[in-house]
Amino acid sequence: MAEETKTPIEDFDWDAYEKGETAGEKTREELTRTYDESLNTVKDKDVIEGTIIALNKREAVVNIGYKSDGIIPMSEFRYNPDIKVGDTVEVFIENQEDKKGQLILSHKKARASRSWERINAALANDEIIKGFIKCRTKGGMIVDVFGIEAFLPGSQIDVKPIRDYDVYVGKTMEFKVVKINEEFKNVVISHKALIEAELEQQKREIISKLEKGQVLEGTVKNITSYGVFIDLGGVDGLIHITDLSWGRVTKPSEVVELDQKLNVVILDFDDEKKRIALGLKQLQPHPWDALDPNLKVGDHVKGKVVVMADYGAFLEIAPGVEGLIHVSEMSWSQYLRSAQDFMKVGDEVEAVILTLDREDRKMSLGIKQLKNDPWENIEEKYPVGSRHTARVRNFTTFGVFVEIEEGVDGLIHLSDLSWTKKIKHPSEFTQVGNDIEVEVLAIDKDNRRLSLGHKQLEENPWDVFETIFTVGSVHEGTIIEMLEKGAVVALPYGVEGFATPKHLVKEDGSQAKVDEKLNFKVIEFNEDAKRIILSHSRIFEDEARADKAAERKAKRQPRKQAEEAPVSATPIEKTTLGDLEALAALKEKLSGK
Repeated sequence: MAEETKTPIEDFDWDAYEKGETAGEKTREELTRTYDESLNTVKDKDVIEGTIIALNKREAVVNIGYKSDGIIPMSEFRYNPDIKVGDTVEVFIENQEDKKGQLILSHKKARASRSWERINAALANDEIIKGFIKCRTKGGMIVDVFGIEAFLPGSQIDVKPIRDYDVYVGKTMEFKVVKINEEFKNVVISHKALIEAELEQQKREIISKLEKGQVLEGTVKNITSYGVFIDLGGVDGLIHITDLSWGRVTKPSEVVELDQKLNVVILDFDDEKKRIALGLKQLQPHPWDALDPNLKVGDHVKGKVVVMADYGAFLEIAPGVEGLIHVSEMSWSQYLRSAQDFMKVGDEVEAVILTLDREDRKMSLGIKQLKNDPWENIEEKYPVGSRHTARVRNFTTFGVFVEIEEGVDGLIHLSDLSWTKKIKHPSEFTQVGNDIEVEVLAIDKDNRRLSLGHKQLEENPWDVFETIFTVGSVHEGTIIEMLEKGAVVALPYGVEGFATPKHLVKEDGSQAKVDEKLNFKVIEFNEDAKRIILSHSRIFEDEARADKAAERKAKRQPRKQAEEAPVSATPIEKTTLGDLEALAALKEKLSGK
């Protein structure tokens, strides 16, 4: 190749060149202006594009077509580990020239200034973006996306449950924007959304090949309180807690563990909802089919209490074989109690088979049958007239229900509580839970009830009272209760009488009151009805009538005879010494009993 021949410029001013005054026809100012015009015109705070011309571990050198290049720390590119020389990046011009004459650029600020535009565009266009996972937070992760901190929920990291979030920290991953809150500047992203579409196609293919009764191998993916999720290789199925074992399961974790591989059978599936119901216990024969064929009603069995309810307890005599012990079969007692009073979950219990239905797989059990029925020999154990100590169990308006022993109940009627007191309610006489002495009055074996009495422990004092509280006798008494129809009066020896309002009028015309102590005349005594009718008014009324009768009699006789003859008056009959001795003898006799 021939060399190019160069000729000098004929009119070049060498003197001016030596003085630095000229460069040909153009002046220095013109040359400087021409150079400046060849460069990009930039301003501080602008965002422009630049090209990476050099990279190292700490920084990147970026050319923006300016008279100097800028340097950006590599930490601002951590969201994009694949960056290389020649890539075009956006930069934010912080300062065209610092003290050292260096152009100061920031890629992070450039991303932040454009980030919301890009975020909104990514959401609108369903665009896949990259982000750098910075750290963990409550419920998920914080991800750097275009310089903005976006939230990645834990449920959106993967289609599989995440057990260790920390392994994702520091990773760069692809995401989709799923939600933006402009007001609070919140962004929610998802990695799971990227792989769900692909998985959905896999699910359709897998479900299309499923058949009920088909046995597949799967891996335990998640354990919940209600069941276990199994990964069948791209599609999940659920084993409900009731399909884990023929026995009763309280926690699925008792049967399986995470990542365990096991065979399952398909019970049902839904093409539209992509739900697959799986079973584990169905791969094993039903325990009822393996139950001892010689087992029959009346046999004794042992088992563990697995469930408690108010109405009874379920006893597991073999894995998957349970029987119900109803609360009524736990005790011969007639009083309703809770099953928790007899046993609790986990107890080892012996019971008797009461019913056995192999076809319906049902069994009823009893534990009271392990003891003899106390009513079989009730006439021998508690004959009429025998006396016992019983426990007060319940009250009714007409009496007291008591239990002599477990399963042997009886009723004490109100009228059989006391010979002397008028009892309106049993609570006036005793309390639930107290012991009380009773005498058997009658036996009703068919209805399993005893008729009992308490007052029969003492002799009837009314035989003696008839001789003391004779009609017309006067006794001191205290008004203990005022009723609409009259007053209850406490008399000596624990006896109560009754006085109507008209018999409570005192001599001065006032009405007697509660706790007032007065003399009362007996105007009626009824031993059969255990009733004594009293009157306070009758005392001074009878005296007045006697005085008037005496006065009339005196007028009819001569004055002399009237002066000599004493006025006859009806004496006030008091309790006699003989009466007191008879009652004292009765009291001594009762005390002896």
